[in-house]
Amino acid sequence: MAENMNGTDERVPTVVVDDVHITYKVNGARTGRGSATSALSRIASRRQAPGVREVHAVKGVSFAAYKGEAIGLIGSNGSGKSTLLKAIAGLLPPSKGRVHTQGQPSLLGVNAALMSDLTGERNVILGGLAMGMTREEIRERYEQIVNFSGINEKGDFITLPMRTYSSGMGARLRFSIAAAKSHDVLLIDEALSTGDAKFQRRSKERIIELRKEAGTVFLVSHSNKSITETCDRAIWLEAGTLRMDGPAKDVVAAYEKFTTAKK
Repeated sequence: MAENMNGTDERVPTVVVDDVHITYKVNGARTGRGSATSALSRIASRRQAPGVREVHAVKGVSFAAYKGEAIGLIGSNGSGKSTLLKAIAGLLPPSKGRVHTQGQPSLLGVNAALMSDLTGERNVILGGLAMGMTREEIRERYEQIVNFSGINEKGDFITLPMRTYSSGMGARLRFSIAAAKSHDVLLIDEALSTGDAKFQRRSKERIIELRKEAGTVFLVSHSNKSITETCDRAIWLEAGTLRMDGPAKDVVAAYEKFTTAKK
């Protein structure tokens, strides 16, 4: 930890998560004939719908992230990783606790909200604007975005509607748009699991560049190798609680030991 002459930490915090709890309701009830009438009756009487259950997805999580860090979020399915990313992005308000951010967090795949009926070309423009780029910046970086995504390597797909793309092609284009500019805080959910080895390598190299540009990157991935190769720090969530926070290799090793013991 870098310290100045007075012994205080010189690192600049970009995200502070302070005792955050996130709770939401899930409706497991089936719909059927008369369900609209029943729903209206429940609203009038303030009764909760049958089958509705409350999910406590994140439970008292606290940590601070700093400029220049790449932080991997790992954990079993349903452990709260993606929910926590949405809270940091400001899309999901905590039911308790606070999330403080320096600058504007960008959640990959949400800020770059692409439209399936429009061409890839139009979506690059709309996605770039959504990520905070000017039209001039988009024009300057257009070829770089398309080339980085690799979606034109097997044809002129950039001129086709996005509904004709595979899910992997769409994910690669989203990442390419997001990675075309620097971010105060960039939140990436499973982007590195798409594409071939060449695209994954380019993605990891770009994340390293974004960190050097004084940003902070959060990466959710089920690939432990991607976490250890891309991130210097990892946070392990399990059943909504923070189990471990430290060097990526140490946290991943502890998590792998835990998952092996469960089998």
